[in-house]
Amino acid sequence: MEQKLRATLITGRTIEQGVGKERGKGSEEYYVSCAVCFFDKSDMIKLGIKNGSTVRVTSKYGSVIVKAQKYRWGVMSGMVFMPCGSWANVICGDETYSMGMPLFKGFPVEVEAAPHQPVLTLEELLMQQFGRNSE
Repeated sequence: MEQKLRATLITGRTIEQGVGKERGKGSEEYYVSCAVCFFDKSDMIKLGIKNGSTVRVTSKYGSVIVKAQKYRWGVMSGMVFMPCGSWANVICGDETYSMGMPLFKGFPVEVEAAPHQPVLTLEELLMQQFGRNSE
């Protein structure tokens, strides 16, 4: 039986994401720093995943494949962190609840291992989500 983790998603800025953005959203640095989800070590064990494994993160708004990484700055069992970017935007949705800003923190997601599933490039992700590329 496939393991699924119910978790709370937090998104935010990282230094690596900021550097990647400065290099350009089409850069390898941006892709590597944003197409990722950080986990507590105990949650990675529950899912049977390792650093670099592909995972599917799903919310009520959508689903995206990203690389799993161990969160190295502390303990956060039951929570996952994704850097702000196009991959996180797929699952954040566009509801603003009359605040003018979508939820980027504190909403439920389900995560499962997605072996052999590719992490889409920015161009592929935009084509999948909107039927067009970034040009």
